[in-house]
Amino acid sequence: MDIHHLRVFVSVFKNRSFSRASEQLHLTQPTVSDHIRSLEQDLRCRLFDRLGRSIIPTTEAEVLYIHAVDIIERAAAIRDALGQFRAEPTGELIIGASTIPGTYLLPATMAEFRKRYPSISFQIVIGDSRSVVDRLLSHELLVGVVGTKQHNNQLQYQPFYDDELIVVASHDFASRQIISLQELLKCPLVMREEGSGTLKEIERILDTKGYSLSNLMISGIFGTTDAIKQAVKAGLGISVLSRVAVREELASGMLKEIKISGLKMRRQFFLVTHQKRTLPSAYTLFYKYLLPAVPK
Repeated sequence: MDIHHLRVFVSVFKNRSFSRASEQLHLTQPTVSDHIRSLEQDLRCRLFDRLGRSIIPTTEAEVLYIHAVDIIERAAAIRDALGQFRAEPTGELIIGASTIPGTYLLPATMAEFRKRYPSISFQIVIGDSRSVVDRLLSHELLVGVVGTKQHNNQLQYQPFYDDELIVVASHDFASRQIISLQELLKCPLVMREEGSGTLKEIERILDTKGYSLSNLMISGIFGTTDAIKQAVKAGLGISVLSRVAVREELASGMLKEIKISGLKMRRQFFLVTHQKRTLPSAYTLFYKYLLPAVPK
């Protein structure tokens, strides 16, 4: 039995989809199907019933899943335990990150981390803050980097970066440098989707001033910060974005900052882990390295 086949099986089982598993594992769908077929031949049983485009795990698959997760975790623990006898730390990191830290903070940090620990490989899985936390709670991830807290006593948050949200506009759109919050509410706004840490923080700030998201004049909703920047440049509206995400555009003059009178919008990014999960040594090194290493 090949442990790689088990990893593929676990992904298919969780996703209930060969295509989603192939995307998650960065494999072709025929390769995923071949791995499952090989596993079925080794175990002499069917693992999934295929009903049209849907797949349903068999009873045998339900039993195998419990043991497969245990085997994969034990294999990682063995590699981790033996790695301490090597002169150089080894391992693999799979880090969940929300859009801003995953796109604008972690790339430079991971480049420096790899210089110090070249034998530790990594993968950054980017989604909104809510999806990262959901994957931590379902034990698909060990570490996440997010821009908002979900109140759950199973999770442990460690702040590591102070962020600032600012209002940005195209030069054609921005006729003034400072406006009031009431004036902002009358401007067409391009926003992130529900589930994003940025939107959650905007909602919190509005609440402190007696407003809600329903008071905003939203002209468009996009799933990525880059898409929002392009929409703002095109004149669809203004937006509230992380300063770190628009540094280059502000420096080049492609976008302009508009200040809100009497209002500073600040938040923190957090390292989040599951209270009951023990981090392998590679993750512990990353955790300790990230806290002082992220550029301000």
